[in-house]
Amino acid sequence: MSLRITPLTDPALGAHSRRLAWLASEADATPVGTAFLRLFDGGQEHLAELTLHVHPVERRKGVGSRLLDTAVAAARDNTRRCVVAQAGVGSPGEHFLPAHSFRKVLTLRFARLPLADVDTTALAEIIERPHPGYRLASWRGTVPDHLAQTFAASRRAMDDMPMEDTDHGTTAWDVDRVRAAAKAVEDRGDQLHTVVAIDTSNGSITGFTELVVPGGGAGDAQHYGTGVLPEHRGHGLGRWMKAESIRQARGHYPDLGGLLTDTADSNTHMRRISDSLGYLPTHTTLQYQLDL
Repeated sequence: MSLRITPLTDPALGAHSRRLAWLASEADATPVGTAFLRLFDGGQEHLAELTLHVHPVERRKGVGSRLLDTAVAAARDNTRRCVVAQAGVGSPGEHFLPAHSFRKVLTLRFARLPLADVDTTALAEIIERPHPGYRLASWRGTVPDHLAQTFAASRRAMDDMPMEDTDHGTTAWDVDRVRAAAKAVEDRGDQLHTVVAIDTSNGSITGFTELVVPGGGAGDAQHYGTGVLPEHRGHGLGRWMKAESIRQARGHYPDLGGLLTDTADSNTHMRRISDSLGYLPTHTTLQYQLDL
């Protein structure tokens, strides 16, 4: 095969990351594969995330290897020390990545909550159960100004989330970054919903859970993250916030089918929360890492 690798201009320029893109094509310009390499900043300047696809009929012809070589070279040129990529269990990527010196570093378990099957009585009991010293609050889109600073500070709740052997780094959050993340969701036509737990003694946010709903309000929504600050753990805040997020999703979007979540296999606490709320396993994805 006479293969051409063409760099592309990626229109999806993020406020705190950028993405390189390449198209693999045959001599007659027929596209046969793509590769995208996301380069992070803000505490993750060492990391690059690879997404690589080859048309099924073009596999085992060296297309993936050529794209991978191009992306890895770009990662090195941008002084990254590792590249991560995901592959579904049983997918071609599960064999391709280890064959190219990637090692498995993380197992992600995916689950879905069918909203039509939610036990609303049990959900109400969770939400209405008293949590002395705390109250819930929520918003759509960008965080309100009066909560912006404490919300940005609460993002450190994710710093110690189980990531197994992944060289994940620590994302540096400030008010500008949380606003930019919300705007990115809005710009693509989706809707961001956030539920937080607030310490009633000082008004600070102690934990949060985020849900992204498709713009049309139908299909499945995706959980983006749930975290509780270490000093406020042990009070059931994670389950409380997630239950309220489910209640609001059902109330605001009658055409929504379900809620999707993914959790590290080693994060047994969050997996137990999801199980207790009725989330059902769907599939497993493996994350691999190439150390440069």
